[in-house]
Amino acid sequence: MSTSTEKLQNKQPSSRSLVGRDPWTTPLREIDLAHPGIWQANEYLPFLARLRRDAPIHYCADSAVGPYWSITRFQDVMDIEKRTDLFSSEPTIGIVDPDPDYILPMFIAMDPPKHDVQRKTVQGVVAPANLKNLEPLIRQRVCKILDNLPSNEPFNWVEKVSRDLTTQMLATLFDFPFEERNKLTYWSDVATAIPGAGLVDSYEESQKILQECLMCFSKIWQERASKPPGDDLISMLAHGESTRNMPPLEFLGNLILLIVGGNDTTRNSITGSVLALHQNPAEHDKLRADPTLIPSMVSETIRWQTPLAYMRRTATQDVSIQGETIKKGDKILLWYASANQDESAIENADQYIIDRPNVRQHLSFGTGIHRCMGNRLAEMQLRVLWEEILPRFRAIEVVGEPERIYSSFVKGYHNLSVVAHPH
Repeated sequence: MSTSTEKLQNKQPSSRSLVGRDPWTTPLREIDLAHPGIWQANEYLPFLARLRRDAPIHYCADSAVGPYWSITRFQDVMDIEKRTDLFSSEPTIGIVDPDPDYILPMFIAMDPPKHDVQRKTVQGVVAPANLKNLEPLIRQRVCKILDNLPSNEPFNWVEKVSRDLTTQMLATLFDFPFEERNKLTYWSDVATAIPGAGLVDSYEESQKILQECLMCFSKIWQERASKPPGDDLISMLAHGESTRNMPPLEFLGNLILLIVGGNDTTRNSITGSVLALHQNPAEHDKLRADPTLIPSMVSETIRWQTPLAYMRRTATQDVSIQGETIKKGDKILLWYASANQDESAIENADQYIIDRPNVRQHLSFGTGIHRCMGNRLAEMQLRVLWEEILPRFRAIEVVGEPERIYSSFVKGYHNLSVVAHPH
């Protein structure tokens, strides 16, 4: 969630890509999970399984973004997340170190105590009482979106449903001008895009676009700061004791965090739900037969999709884990996408089972102090969506291969071509 998250990965020579290689015979030293190629090609799962089996604390010495450790087992990820004294979230949660001249501090990339007070300032926007108030609005928007979908002809689910619904929700959370809401999605995409991979050509272009985001929100900030505190995110930041005097780049950093967190992850889980149920027709039949399984299906989808593949931590001192010595300053990638497939923690983890026991036992939202603040809002949007899909459609049929984004951080989709079949 930093503009620098993966800015250099496009410079990695194609010969380093693991696409098309045998995950079980590739030498361990050549496995570079951070290269986006296997993620876009949807070939990453066997490589994660290989590391869980043979090198759960794995060192990649040679990558375009420098050396790093990969942590791939569920319990190891959990243990490291809890030790904020040994494994820092600063300076960034992405694999690429930020440009020293353009660091965007954000509370997800902070340690206590600063993290705690900044997070607390905005947490009220997803408090249970506020979510209860938001649900009727979400349902109204879901119904309008679904009722306007084409019938019996192909369309891009990402554009017409996933992106539209989450963008409307973002505009509400920020109390952003509704007619300009697509700017939020654009800024979110720019913030996580790899320069040269389609959306932007350079890191400098990304900075310029995000400066426009900062200018826009700075005007909104001034307006909200001059009024009594409201219940939108900008008002909360403008009036919060720990955030009202944030320097501009810290304001922008937290904006990007909240925009990406409220958009990318939910958007890609919504798309993932359609794909997962299409690929697992028996589970879709189970859901149609018993709609009370929707909340369980939502949790299973979020595990199955794992919308953010990893989080980075940085070692604050030398530390030994299972015989491997991680040096002070080393980068550590906690692979949520692997932990959620770990058979030692989740039975039949490679299967999509919407009524599995302990269905909420997954790491898609992280754990510990950085556990996703908006997890209940994400689940609610997915739940309401499927509560309205089931009475309207006998199937959302996937009619083309999903087009995935080029990233090893955000597990997302550009396009999912579907046909909606009404009852």
